[in-house]
Amino acid sequence: MTPAAAPAPALTADELRDLGHTDGGGATLARLAAGQHTRRLLLMRVLLDAIDELDAQSAGTRLGAALAHDHAGLLEATERAAPAAARRVLFYPLTGPWAERCVQWLGTGSHPGDGPGAARDLAHLGSLAVAAAARSGVGFATRVPVHGGRITLPTLGALCCHDPDGSVVDVAGGGDAFTIRTGAGARAEVRRDATGAWRSRDPRWLPLHTLDGGPRPVLLDDLDRGPFTAGDRRALPPEERARWSALWREALPLLGLGGAARSAELALLDCIVPTLDPAAAPTGGPPPGGAHTGGAHTSGTTPTAFGAVMASTPPGPAQLAAGLAHELQHAKLAAVSELNPLHTAGPEHRHWAPWRPEPRPFHALLHGTYAHLALAGFWQRLAVALDDPAGRDRAWAGHARCFTQVGAVLPTLAGARGLTDAGRVFVGAMAERHARLRDPAPPEGHLVRAAAYVETARTEWLRRHPR
Repeated sequence: MTPAAAPAPALTADELRDLGHTDGGGATLARLAAGQHTRRLLLMRVLLDAIDELDAQSAGTRLGAALAHDHAGLLEATERAAPAAARRVLFYPLTGPWAERCVQWLGTGSHPGDGPGAARDLAHLGSLAVAAAARSGVGFATRVPVHGGRITLPTLGALCCHDPDGSVVDVAGGGDAFTIRTGAGARAEVRRDATGAWRSRDPRWLPLHTLDGGPRPVLLDDLDRGPFTAGDRRALPPEERARWSALWREALPLLGLGGAARSAELALLDCIVPTLDPAAAPTGGPPPGGAHTGGAHTSGTTPTAFGAVMASTPPGPAQLAAGLAHELQHAKLAAVSELNPLHTAGPEHRHWAPWRPEPRPFHALLHGTYAHLALAGFWQRLAVALDDPAGRDRAWAGHARCFTQVGAVLPTLAGARGLTDAGRVFVGAMAERHARLRDPAPPEGHLVRAAAYVETARTEWLRRHPR
């Protein structure tokens, strides 16, 4: 694999201040993404070096070791021949958690799953290698294992088959097509069409669905397990995919009304991982305050899957827009923290956050405050722009709640001794942004109700968690 670039330089004070305001121009956002991509290349280099030393005993079987070496060789050859195409797969958000698990297992022998789970993770390298090779157009031939009745190829799609788990199928391709030959000689040809999607006449092939219209195409990934779901996943039915497309199209102009920064941040989004279960958010607990309504919609991110947002089907486009605005702040802040550490606080769960019932560590408090600050601005701009009285009132209510929640905890952040110089710049900018959100104020009553809500939450929290 091509050696990774040197670590990305730290952000300047002006860039930190801009990001602390919950903004960030295109160049700054590109720097955040580049920093994450550099980290991914370094992680993949560690993984491939570990696989180079892999033996049959470590892999579990002689076949597993042989396939891992073959897949690693194909991936490295593809990356040398067509780095941009290969990195479309390497940088895909759901590749990150998989690579982290593999590095942990190969380095320490510890894996978050059971033994078969570790072997399946190692076998997934073949799926990555095939997807990268197919995208590059280079000629290739290899074998990949079946898992859960499917051969899943990241960023492309999946082929359903009846071959037993752990059995291997032949995959070969070149140009804009590849062929998968499953048991009993069944053969499926998959081709890249004019739009870049991978399609087949074989009904067993499930292409990934694309959400268009934003700064870049976004995959609706209902096929890859990723870090958000346990067990295997079933593809969404066509009507559910269509519903997501409609929600996406209607959410885009709302993000634009919510501020230029909210639209620009979509450039960081590679995929949405849908879940039908609102309780499946990786962070647990209730949905983020102000982003969703009635507990019927949850969303989440994880730092190892930069560019991915998990979300249950939202009840409407405003909830989808708010959920994306919320979650992309977490992605931005995680990337900022990689380039400029913002604090040295420990992991103790001791801080009150108005949007969560349990004590939070400092880093989680900072993340939640930052996300709610962006939401306060989003709802305010939306309230000013909307003509519908009911929609406008809901937006003002969301703004008032988020604005008041952030104001309740900003003093804790600003007074923290563990803030670094970069952290003081960043949190200071957050306070500046919060102060500017006082105007325009919501109609009478909204701030009073929000203050009562936050005070009730504080009183209840202190009752449950006395100092």
